[in-house]
Amino acid sequence: MLETTATNPQNAAGSLVLDAPSLEESLLEERVSPETMLLSLPDVLEHSDAEPFRYCLNTSTLRGHHLSLSELVDVAAAAGYEAIEPWIDEIEKFAAEGGDLRDLAARIRDLGLTVESGIGFFEWIVDDPARRLSGIQGARHSMGLLARIGGKRIAAPPWGIHEAGSPSLNLMAAAERYRDLLELGDEMGVIPQVEFWGFSANLSRLSEAALLTVDSGHSDACILADVYHLRKGGSPVNGIGALGPEVFKVFHVNDFPDLPAESLTDADRVYPGDGVAPLRPLLRDLRDIGFTGYLSLELFNPEYYQQDPLSVARTGLEKLRGVVKDAFEL
Repeated sequence: MLETTATNPQNAAGSLVLDAPSLEESLLEERVSPETMLLSLPDVLEHSDAEPFRYCLNTSTLRGHHLSLSELVDVAAAAGYEAIEPWIDEIEKFAAEGGDLRDLAARIRDLGLTVESGIGFFEWIVDDPARRLSGIQGARHSMGLLARIGGKRIAAPPWGIHEAGSPSLNLMAAAERYRDLLELGDEMGVIPQVEFWGFSANLSRLSEAALLTVDSGHSDACILADVYHLRKGGSPVNGIGALGPEVFKVFHVNDFPDLPAESLTDADRVYPGDGVAPLRPLLRDLRDIGFTGYLSLELFNPEYYQQDPLSVARTGLEKLRGVVKDAFEL
């Protein structure tokens, strides 16, 4: 998840009004045929049976290219990914400009992709009841949009308590709030994944996220982890080995240069294998706990934003698969 440029989805959409009950329906009224706005003919990923994971593209990796959601879907498919992880504001923009989310969902399926997760920002975890209620309304809106394109899960980061000076979080209260969010997910058909941010004033470590999943008492509780945030927040990578196979469904993967954790920023993220992150032991730990889910490439590198988007997506997948194959001597 982006540290420096993440924006509130209520602001990012411009015209978004969360308390307008007919908004999501009204966005679907004007239809655009996917045949007229989307490319076709993706490459087919030759996924070895020996590779223990699947591969997903988080659209942050191409966020600086300012592509439409339909273009991002096409790039992900053409590059050979098996899934895509869009941002909520991209879905909002697509619908607001006349795109039909049901047609897009069909297009995603036709291209052989799934929507394993989505990225949104809503204040589900804050102490203030009024802000938290508004955050739950935002979560409902975001889950509804994701569900319309076949989305399975959504990130639930510590939005609203992440900035310096935020009040300290009571983790037991946070676990109850996470359960409330999971129950909303039951209703909406989209599972919230508790996400820790290494730079955050609260919920910055893997162990804290694990506490929320355990004490929520909900069978769908899970963690959205990130290689960068493990390093940024000081979580030991081998802590993954203490967790079970159901804890992770999607895992954000990237690499970073040899810098002190406090100096790292999201812009420093590089392709897997191009930095010093302990990716190979991390991947082996994931396999050993029984994780067979999706490695989602999440980068925010301004240099990559200046390059051809399809080349960036393909290079990212090639390098990610290369690290996986090297880790397991495939």
